Amino acid sequence: MIYFAPAKINIGLKVLNKRPDSYHNIDTIFYPIPLHDILEFVKSDDFEMQTTGLEVGGDLESNLVYKAYQLIKSKFQIEGVRIHLHKIIPMGAGLGGGSSDAALTLIALNQLFNLNLDKETLAQYALTLGADCPFFIYQKPLRATQTGAVFSNVEMNLSGKYIVLIKPEIHISTAEAYSGVHLEGEADSLDLSIVNQPELWKAKYINSFENHLFKKYPLLKELKDSLYNQGAIYASMSGSGSTLFGIFDSEPMIRDEWKKHFVFSKKL
Repeated sequence: MIYFAPAKINIGLKVLNKRPDSYHNIDTIFYPIPLHDILEFVKSDDFEMQTTGLEVGGDLESNLVYKAYQLIKSKFQIEGVRIHLHKIIPMGAGLGGGSSDAALTLIALNQLFNLNLDKETLAQYALTLGADCPFFIYQKPLRATQTGAVFSNVEMNLSGKYIVLIKPEIHISTAEAYSGVHLEGEADSLDLSIVNQPELWKAKYINSFENHLFKKYPLLKELKDSLYNQGAIYASMSGSGSTLFGIFDSEPMIRDEWKKHFVFSKKL
């Protein structure tokens, strides 16, 4: 069984305030995009995992695919499985690749072993693996609030637009991103009245991490500016970086300077 695990972008990402539990309340829209990791699942006597494509760092026990398998195995009597992960989505890019792989593992095991779990149950399991994992169970535009783990439907449709992703070789940890972030305030949530008017997003849908991270890593601002210079109707950093993306009305030309980095372009 072969599955395609999509990446996501954040349309707006406002960090509102810090919670008593030391986490932050955010307001963002997750949107799935047609950049995928590929996973193959075959029943086996034991658990086996092979990776190809981009390098997957860390040991097996810290891998979210392995954690997803162990989670299902702890709740149901399932056999072993052989998993081949072909990694295409860059790691640590703000694109949710690892979370997507974990969520698709839950979906695959549910089908492979006929567990008959509904999406709501799978999403509850996914939440134990990561705050954004439930989004990849549903794979549709969703607004995420509180710590990013409370989801609600949003009627956003970018079909027919074009997207360009640029991921430079800059790694930004979550701790680093939050350490200098400006808190927008509890009342400053996303304006949902313009979700299907991307030409209005530039002034309204900000990413709270950009201000201080752009000062620390000027290349990120240069890449965002270059997306607008190339004709993007909206450009932003995804998540806490370091991927920049642009939304275009028509197919854009890929600039030579972008080709120094990971670049992806496709019609939505």
